[in-house]
Amino acid sequence: MKPLLQTRKMKAALLLGFCIAAIGMSATVFGQTNYKGSDIKTTLAGTSNIHDWVMISQKGTCNAVVVLQDGAITNISSLQFSMPAESLKSEHTQMDKNTYKALNTSKNPNISFTATSSTVKPNGKGYLINTKGKLTISGVTKDVDLVAHGVVNADKSIHFTGSYKFKMTEFKVTPPSIMLGTIKVGDPLEVKYDFVVKTP
Repeated sequence: MKPLLQTRKMKAALLLGFCIAAIGMSATVFGQTNYKGSDIKTTLAGTSNIHDWVMISQKGTCNAVVVLQDGAITNISSLQFSMPAESLKSEHTQMDKNTYKALNTSKNPNISFTATSSTVKPNGKGYLINTKGKLTISGVTKDVDLVAHGVVNADKSIHFTGSYKFKMTEFKVTPPSIMLGTIKVGDPLEVKYDFVVKTP
């Protein structure tokens, strides 16, 4: 009986050691890393009855939790982005003022996005990232699907680029007009995002 008991104990000890080693290996292979945004650029592009226009912002905050396996991105488990709406600037001050009025920035100063889920697939030298989440503009929140391309830089920072098309009226925003209605802004818009996230 004793030899059998000793054999069982040895097997249990070996199994326990194997599990501990596996857990340790998993901790080194898989990991979640916190990233913060820098070099953030957001471009809002639209049309009017006169000419196309763009507004650009280089302000905002971004926080992401990226899941890495052997240095490769496998998932983005968390992503939050926010920017001051009045950081969007065009070449025309009056258009900016009318846009802020249409967005009701006095009551809703920020445009934000919070991811609820994401999928990541290798794509050439980078990654194709599909993210579902909630986009809030002018105090109205809508479920959206965003697509981005991500590239890991030599310094381990990650560069994301992408775009999303929508209509202002989807967020209950009335397209602004300029010069007593002489210039009327079209409803469709395209937002282009270009930013880098780095470890703190």
